[in-house]
Amino acid sequence: MAQNEVLSISHLTKVYGEKKAVDDLSLSIMAGEIYGFIGHNGAGKTTTLKSAVGILAFDEGEILVNGISIQKDPLAVKREIAYIPDNPELYGYMSGIKYLNFIADVFRVPADLREERIRKYADAFGLTSDLGQTIASYSHGMKQKLAVIAAWIHAPKLIVMDEPFVGLDPKAAHTLKEMMRELCDEGGAIFFSTHVLEVAEKLCDKVAIIKSGKLIRSGTMEEVRGDESLESVFLELEEDA
Repeated sequence: MAQNEVLSISHLTKVYGEKKAVDDLSLSIMAGEIYGFIGHNGAGKTTTLKSAVGILAFDEGEILVNGISIQKDPLAVKREIAYIPDNPELYGYMSGIKYLNFIADVFRVPADLREERIRKYADAFGLTSDLGQTIASYSHGMKQKLAVIAAWIHAPKLIVMDEPFVGLDPKAAHTLKEMMRELCDEGGAIFFSTHVLEVAEKLCDKVAIIKSGKLIRSGTMEEVRGDESLESVFLELEEDA
């Protein structure tokens, strides 16, 4: 494992019936990197993300988080990471604050740290006054904000997100971008899928493009797009690959 390599995916293959949802995919994410993952619906993005966090078993390959195998020691890996799916399923009967404290309990976050982090992120998202309400009463955007706060509450080394900007208003999206950069500046790493190519272009240090389960291009933004826009490169690769 290379120094400061937070996530290493090597020759990942996942098969559903006759279809290879992910086909021999390899990529590495280093500490400090925001890594974007783009591709059309059905390209294999969500399957890759779920495999990386231990939700999906896979058929071939290896996934390491800080050098720990997701297959051999999934619990150790899950202590180091957080995952936000594209449609977070939260406990609707809980209040926002009870849910955040529940997540903090799971990760054994000390009382002083959890209070500090909840206050910081809830204030940043304008959610503080709503934390006493039940999650069932929240809008989709409020649930998304709560899921983000919950992901950040134990200061994970790696955060994996599936379309995290869907449902967020522009101010909340800006807040999330700032949180992502702050986490990476502190030595963490972000791996996220997105359909919003403008966001990837402005935010990501590196990007990978996947089509039909195969990684067709990856690297720094400059390496992937050259003199073109990311959108132009993406559309060209989708046609050619």
